[in-house]
Amino acid sequence: MSITDVLTGLAQDLDAGAAHRSRAEMYLTGTQPLAFLSDSARAATKLGRMASNIPSVQVTAIAERLRVTDLTVGARRDEDLWADYQRSDLDQTLPLVFRESLGLGSSFVLVWDRTGNRRPLATAESSHQCVVQRDPGTREAVAGLKRWSRGSMTEARLFLPDRIVAFTADGENASQGWREGRSIPNPLGVIPLVEFRNSARLLGAGVPETEDLNPLVDALNKTLSDMMVGSEFYARPRRWATGVEMDTDDDGNAVNPFPEGDRMMIAEQVEAKFGQLAAADLASYEAAVRVLVGQIMAVSALPAHYLGQLSGQTPGADGLRAAEAALSARAESKQRLYGRPVEAVGALMRAIRTETSPDEHEVRVRWADPATRSVAQEADAVVKLHQSGLLPADYALARLGYGADQIAEVRAARRAESVDRLVLPVPGQRTA
Repeated sequence: MSITDVLTGLAQDLDAGAAHRSRAEMYLTGTQPLAFLSDSARAATKLGRMASNIPSVQVTAIAERLRVTDLTVGARRDEDLWADYQRSDLDQTLPLVFRESLGLGSSFVLVWDRTGNRRPLATAESSHQCVVQRDPGTREAVAGLKRWSRGSMTEARLFLPDRIVAFTADGENASQGWREGRSIPNPLGVIPLVEFRNSARLLGAGVPETEDLNPLVDALNKTLSDMMVGSEFYARPRRWATGVEMDTDDDGNAVNPFPEGDRMMIAEQVEAKFGQLAAADLASYEAAVRVLVGQIMAVSALPAHYLGQLSGQTPGADGLRAAEAALSARAESKQRLYGRPVEAVGALMRAIRTETSPDEHEVRVRWADPATRSVAQEADAVVKLHQSGLLPADYALARLGYGADQIAEVRAARRAESVDRLVLPVPGQRTA
C-alpha cells in the first residue's frame, strides 16, 4: 500500500466522524435544536434558543479536577522534562485537551523538535483536524494525520514511524487528489501524534462524556420551552366580556375592541359584563423539571449544588466532599484513563532531548487530588503526616497542590531564610 493510499484512508476516517463530532459540539456549546417538537409546535413556540447547557457543566467539572502536578522518570523528578512541559505551555493547554476529549470523544497532542536543537515542543491538536490509524493486533498507532484548510487549498501532514510527509490538494477538506511534497525523517521511530481517547472500552472510537446525558438534556429543554410557552399564553390571567358589540375589519372578521394593553375596558351597552379567568398553574412543570434533574444527577454524577438544587442551609466542607464523592470518583477514573497518553507525551519529549527511543523512558505522571477539601482540612492532614515522619517536605507540598516549580521556589526561600538567621561576628567586634 502506497503512502498516498494510507493518507486517503486516514482522510476518509476523519470525514466519517465529522457528523458525530458536530453533534457533540452542538451539545457541548448548547446550540442543539429542540427535540420532541413537531415543526408546527416549534414554529408556535417562537423560541430562538432554549438550552440548559448541563453537558458543558459536566465536562468542565471533570476537566478542572484533572491537574498534573509533576512528571517523574524512574520515580525521580526530571528538571529538564518539567521545563519542557512548561515551555510547551502544557500546564495551560492540557486542560483544553482534556475538555475536548471529554466533550468530543478524543483530542491529540503533537510532539516534535521544530528547531533541531533537541528542544521538544508539544502542541494541543483538535480531533476535527487529526486522526490516527492503529494496528488491530497490538492497538499501537501506525500512522497519523493532521489536515487543515488554507483558503481554497488543503494541507496535510502524514506521520509515519520512519518519516513525516507533507501533502497538498485542491479544495477545502479534501480527501483525495493529493500531491506529495517535502519528506523529513522521523528519528523517534513512533508516531509523534498522541491520542487522548475518552472511552471505557478497549476497541472503537472515543465517546463523548455527555453521550448518555444528551437525551435527558433534550427532555429538560423541551419541558423548559413548554413552561415558557405556558407562561406566555396561560400563566397571565385572561379577561372576558359579554354583551359587547364587536367591530369588524374590511374582510368582515371580528376585531377585539379591547386590546391586550388596555388597562380599562369601557362599553356603552347596559348588558355588558366583564370577568377574568383564573391563571394556569405551572407547578406541574416544576415537578417534571425536578424528575429530569434527578435523572441527570444520576447519569452525570453532578451533585445537586452544581445544578442549582440548593437547600436552605449552605453545606460545610464535609458536606461538600460527601456530595461530590461520585464526581471525584469519576475524575479519578479519568486520571487513570489519561495517565498513559500524558506519560507518552513525556516520553516523547524526553526522547527528543536525549536523542533516544521513547521506549527507553519510564515517565510517570502525578495528579492532584480530585476531591474537594477545605484548605484547613488539607493542610492539617498533610502537616500531621509530615510531623510524624511519613512524608518528606517536598512530597507534603505536592499533596497540597504545589507544582514542581513552586516547590523549588519554596525550598530556595527557606534556604534564604536560614542564611538570614545566621549571626556572623564582625572582625574586631567584641562579643558578650
